[in-house]
Amino acid sequence: MPQNTIIKTPLSSLGYHFISPPFLPKGKDEYYLRNMQNRNGIAYRTLNAYEIEVLVRNRNTSDDWNKILVSDAFNPELVKNCKFFGLVRIGKLEPFCLGFSDLKVPVGLYNSTIISCDFGDNVCIDNVNYLSHYIIGSEVIITNVNELVSTNHAKFGNGIIKEGESEDVRIWMEICNENTGRRVLPFNGMLAGDALLWSRDKDDKVLQDKFRQFTEARFDNKRGYYGKIGDRTVIKNCSIIKDVWIGTDAYIKGANKLKNLTINSGQEGRTQIGEGCEAVNGIIGFGCKMFYGVKAVRFIMASHSQLKYGARLINSYLGHNATISCCEVLNSLIFPAHEQHHNNSFLCAALVMGQSNIAAGATIGSNHNSRGADGEIIMGRGFWPGLCVSLKHNSVFAGFTILTKGDYPSELHIKVPFALVSNDVSNDQLLVMPGYWFLYNMYALARNAWKYVDRDKRTDRVQLIEYDYLAPDTINEMFTALTIFEEATGHAYHKAQHTSQKSLSKEEAIVTGKQLLLSADKVVDQLEITVNGFENSKRKVILLKTRTAYHLFRDLIRYYGALHLVAMVQDQQIRTIESIQKIIPAKNSRNEWVNLGGQLIPQSELIELKEKIKTGKMKSWEDVHQAYQQMGSRYSQQKALHALAALEEIEELSLRKLKPQVFKQLLDHTVTVKEWMTKGIHESRAKDYQSPFRKMVYESFAEMNTVIGKLEDNGFIQQQMKELVSFKQKIQSVKKLFKIKA
Repeated sequence: MPQNTIIKTPLSSLGYHFISPPFLPKGKDEYYLRNMQNRNGIAYRTLNAYEIEVLVRNRNTSDDWNKILVSDAFNPELVKNCKFFGLVRIGKLEPFCLGFSDLKVPVGLYNSTIISCDFGDNVCIDNVNYLSHYIIGSEVIITNVNELVSTNHAKFGNGIIKEGESEDVRIWMEICNENTGRRVLPFNGMLAGDALLWSRDKDDKVLQDKFRQFTEARFDNKRGYYGKIGDRTVIKNCSIIKDVWIGTDAYIKGANKLKNLTINSGQEGRTQIGEGCEAVNGIIGFGCKMFYGVKAVRFIMASHSQLKYGARLINSYLGHNATISCCEVLNSLIFPAHEQHHNNSFLCAALVMGQSNIAAGATIGSNHNSRGADGEIIMGRGFWPGLCVSLKHNSVFAGFTILTKGDYPSELHIKVPFALVSNDVSNDQLLVMPGYWFLYNMYALARNAWKYVDRDKRTDRVQLIEYDYLAPDTINEMFTALTIFEEATGHAYHKAQHTSQKSLSKEEAIVTGKQLLLSADKVVDQLEITVNGFENSKRKVILLKTRTAYHLFRDLIRYYGALHLVAMVQDQQIRTIESIQKIIPAKNSRNEWVNLGGQLIPQSELIELKEKIKTGKMKSWEDVHQAYQQMGSRYSQQKALHALAALEEIEELSLRKLKPQVFKQLLDHTVTVKEWMTKGIHESRAKDYQSPFRKMVYESFAEMNTVIGKLEDNGFIQQQMKELVSFKQKIQSVKKLFKIKA
């Protein structure tokens, strides 16, 4: 039987030789990094004879009292029953109590073993069984902790290695794929855009090497850095805290094990970690919350995200303002504003592009329904699987796809946005209803967009996150959908009319389908319209309400473009049609866009960004982050140009030749669509008050209103009504400026 290796060293060595001789620079002592890290400005001195006498009387011991340094305001009466080893420096101790929440403790050091640590002013350290190699700020409370220790090779969750360490100890974060092929090195300050950049283009060795160099350049490989705990941080009733860097104003209570972490906390957001949590090898952002039995390993929590109620987050990046409760998430890259609240949901090997909600019973795991653990799923913005959805890897979903309950047996590629996807088991077919959100759940669509903006608590907004459901990415998907509708309708009509003839070419089908759809011919509603390439199977994939969705998408694209045209007119104080014509770019086409961690950027800028990284024009992650901010500053104008190009394309007109009558029609159309949207928001919520199956659990309508609130008191609906009035006034003012009659 193998035995534990127990190493015996002299008692006098405890607290010394933190940096072993091979890793100690010439002319430096073992405290050189510690002295650099300690920035509290306290002037420490040696103890006097009286202070030593009081300390001894209070049952304190030290291997060398000359190694205990204190500030001038040190009070030895406030240090009792402690064992000191190595160099310990103690700040001001005054006869006060420190109170936080329901905890109230006296200032001082009590009942603890303290090895080579620095303390700020007026700390409370009580019943810490083993406290080693930490720099602790002022007014910090640490009570009832078994082990609080930092090693000489601490990396604080960053994917680096220290001098003398082998490559196999480096921590990688294996996102998006279970086979480690998309792994990235975590680092403090990593954004969702960084993780996406690094996890893609894995065949580009030059680019991949640059990302690794950027990460390693953020840190040095010296041994001997101490752990730090910032001012006013409170730690109580914890078991093991090892190699953890903690910011200011954090609150940690009842954690089982925290190891190799950076816990950011401070003015940007106070971070809290609660009972039963275990977190290893990770980065926790500002304002995060981790409560009630959470398990996290090899992970990043971006700022203001939450893990609660036994959630497991492993080998995953969780974006800003996201919440995961109860469930299990593995090998995933999750963009901002993600929600997953249910104990039996499982998310694995996924790229989730934000504003998503994973319902209970969802089982999305690559190694459970494919031959190898190497599948991936890409979920566009607003992805929403219903209860008990089982998906097969590989699958890709356009923006704002919602799936009904069911086991989806084959890989899916849903190419149209805002679609409801249903697995029709009885007829063995897949049903796709484009535009579902606008037709049947406008309230949820609009409220979610508002909610994400309202809940974005970031103070350092390096990436400009797009939350609007009408944006360059979804508008482009609508254009793709229009072509799909046209082609599918053309083929369906031809099949219905000419069953014996050969099929149409793609171009012929598009022409035929477009004529039918634009004419609003109701014959389309009688056709069985099928599409190819949506599911990896031989069964039918049927488009529902194709004619309705076609005109809906055209209206929404027109609305999107006209909104930005009106905004441009107002921002630039334009008064005439001729002035509009002059400011429209001569060459303006609808370009491709990508979702880079929740930030939408033109595809051309992504290509340029990667080229600058590869050629050395960008030399660090800071340069990349600065590029994000520069792109964000251009976004409003770029989005407006995209909207104008979309308007020209859908209307088949040139805004450089805009006619007054067409401008009036566009203005009237925006009001019509805004009214329809506002009405849809109200009606989709009103259905919950009208259904007899909703009412039957209440004794009366009055009780129903008491329980769920009156419809007329709904704050979001009231807000939308006010916005509609304001919008109409804005359009009316534009008409007045242009002398357009109502």
